[in-house]
Amino acid sequence: MHKTVVIDIVGLSASLIGEHTPFLKKYISSNKLTTIEPLLPAVTTSVQSAYLTGKYPSANGIVGNGWYDRVDSEVKFWKQSNKLISGEKIWDKAKKADPSFTSSMMFWWYNMYSTADYSVTPRPNYLADGRKMPDCYSHPAALRDMLQEKLGQFPLFQFWGPGANIKSSKWIADASMYTDDLHDPTLTLIYLPHLDYCLQKFGPDESKIANELKEIDTLAEELVAFYEKKNARVILLSEYGIAPVNNPIHLNRLFRQHNLLQIRVERGLELLDPGASKAFVVADHQIAHVYINDVTVTEQVKALLKTVPGVELVLDRNDQAAYHIDHERAGDLVLMADENSWFTYYFWLDDAKAPDYARVVDIHKKPGYDPVEMFMTSKARAGYKLLRKKAGLRYVMDVIPLDATLIKGSHGRVGVAEKYKPVIITKAPVAQKNIAPVDIFDIIWQHLTD
Repeated sequence: MHKTVVIDIVGLSASLIGEHTPFLKKYISSNKLTTIEPLLPAVTTSVQSAYLTGKYPSANGIVGNGWYDRVDSEVKFWKQSNKLISGEKIWDKAKKADPSFTSSMMFWWYNMYSTADYSVTPRPNYLADGRKMPDCYSHPAALRDMLQEKLGQFPLFQFWGPGANIKSSKWIADASMYTDDLHDPTLTLIYLPHLDYCLQKFGPDESKIANELKEIDTLAEELVAFYEKKNARVILLSEYGIAPVNNPIHLNRLFRQHNLLQIRVERGLELLDPGASKAFVVADHQIAHVYINDVTVTEQVKALLKTVPGVELVLDRNDQAAYHIDHERAGDLVLMADENSWFTYYFWLDDAKAPDYARVVDIHKKPGYDPVEMFMTSKARAGYKLLRKKAGLRYVMDVIPLDATLIKGSHGRVGVAEKYKPVIITKAPVAQKNIAPVDIFDIIWQHLTD
């Protein structure tokens, strides 16, 4: 099989390739850029799973970055086991065709316990005193130690949160190249999240994100040069583009006002109790899953949703089939926002009663996705908290604001403008003008085998 590398530049769309990305602009002049029709939902884990299995969420089971576990009665986000994905992965198919085939999965999601030969993913250490320490997980386990000895500790706090910047993508790129030098895998999958941060904070406004565009352009050039020297076939792609938004929708607050949501109060703060709620919402960018525990309120919920400005689609089980998201993990209703809107997880009516996790970076406790984690209320407050940490005192890094209007870019929906669609850049042209997400599997396969 031919050596192939797939470089996932998160958030890249045709609208961003121009004066601030000189390498990519030159690269597409001698290669082929094709837009990809967005998946529903156009979010990280769902799109990556479709790319790697050639199956839609209805078949592979990844209906979003998180969902409600009806057995545990818990909302679970950003889980990491590869066993959550149903269907044959591309590296398994390749191994059957060629026993000498090897693969490297560098920070693509659902990375743990996969059958890929080499893999690395974020995995912080949660200490008994409450501290969260930067770290990563690898297979084989020794690879983690080799990478961190060579490159330094994985920069977790630059991977997500208010401090997110190019350092995390640079570390991933360097780790990918070092792993390639060590093991020479046939297929390498590389995840570069850098543009995800600025695009959600500021939207696709080049006047505000010019520096970030230049940074990712330089990193892409370095990777392409490295792999082309090794005669690898290079695929550049994205999972989604990010479009401007200005309307956060707080559906859990609405459900609460109509006595559909159940709240627990602990230490004077409120917590969503999904198992006890008649109905509630799991928000995921521009997609939301509505889970209904009490079927007698179904029509009430549907009628209520019709009154909400910014909700474009309300899909019941029958409707979900047309969008390939009809799976048992999906909500009883799946919602899509209009082009200017996105869904928050917020359920409290008084900020003074918001749960403690609302003001911190905590992607696992929050019952929905929270892009506001990229903002900080006060650098002075953060500095004070860090001083407490250095002094060995207990601290909570409660520096995240509760203002959803800060977010200016989002993704997740279908029907987006052409300039905001995800893209794939290849040396050989692909057959269709606009390709489906599940077609990426075949395109990678062709690069490996033709």
